[in-house]
Amino acid sequence: MARIVVADDDVDIRELVEFKLTAMGHEVEAVGDGQAAFEACQAKRPDLCVLDVMMPLVSGLDAIRMIRADHTLNDLPVILLTARAQESDVEHGFDSGADDYITKPFSPRELGSRVEALLERGRA
Repeated sequence: MARIVVADDDVDIRELVEFKLTAMGHEVEAVGDGQAAFEACQAKRPDLCVLDVMMPLVSGLDAIRMIRADHTLNDLPVILLTARAQESDVEHGFDSGADDYITKPFSPRELGSRVEALLERGRA
């Protein structure tokens, strides 16, 4: 079981991701924006963070930059889960420090597989 922080301002997406990851046996903390995600990560370091890109206040890209700038979190695996699907958006996401990039609409099964792959990489 891993501890995962999920941030998405869309309640339906957030609940879907939370349901899928909880059903897989993970402990999930779901929040509505990038600032709350960063604070949740600082309060209790998770094993993985899943961030939407377009959120109010602090975007997912800004949250990744904050995570990478924090010496206690800079190696935290981060997945961007976003509707931004242009090649330049994906490139920008990886340049910001994302470990994986999943576009919406997404398959919950694919999300689960990618989460497990990143967690396994972290354990190796």
